[in-house]
Amino acid sequence: MTGGDDAKGGGLDWAAAYRKLAQLAAETRAATRVDPEREAALLEERARALSRPLHRQARAGPLLELVHFRSGEQDYALETRFVLEVLRVPEQLVPLPGAPDLLRGLTLLHGEVLAVVEISPLFGRAAPTTHGPVLVVGSGRPELGLRADAVEEVLILSRDTLLPPPPVLDTRERTLVSGISRDGIIVLEGEALLGDGRLFFDLSEERIA
Repeated sequence: MTGGDDAKGGGLDWAAAYRKLAQLAAETRAATRVDPEREAALLEERARALSRPLHRQARAGPLLELVHFRSGEQDYALETRFVLEVLRVPEQLVPLPGAPDLLRGLTLLHGEVLAVVEISPLFGRAAPTTHGPVLVVGSGRPELGLRADAVEEVLILSRDTLLPPPPVLDTRERTLVSGISRDGIIVLEGEALLGDGRLFFDLSEERIA
């Protein structure tokens, strides 16, 4: 994954983060070699941890199938076609000292490094410090993880019932919002979210050997 030049520096200790991730990957491989039955149990646990099977082939239309989640004091929703899986308990989240509030840390997903980000700072809110599940988001492949306080449910809403983004949002914030549900849930625009360079960071060593 790549981002703007401002995401490449800033005093982040990438080397330390990758050392921790490499150690995690090595420990995972060692556990698999020693006890294959444990690997099967972990895979079964991960399968149970998914909120529910998501219809990844869902297409935009009058009805929206949405994953409803909460971050901080705000409720958000994102179309299920952009949510590839939900990690109820990520294997390990490695923080980077000096990272911006948007970047919560790095984790491993099927041997690949995945940046886990916060949604709240995109709307001028402080990033929560609590731990919680991670929505693996992308268009056909994992592109980033969205940390949440809780994943609530899958909703079906009519696009016609959504209210327009409130005028208090600035232009950049408004591009990320498809609309607001009548009970105050911010429905995110998936394509705009995945196209926002602020959420992507230069992971030049994104595969851990």
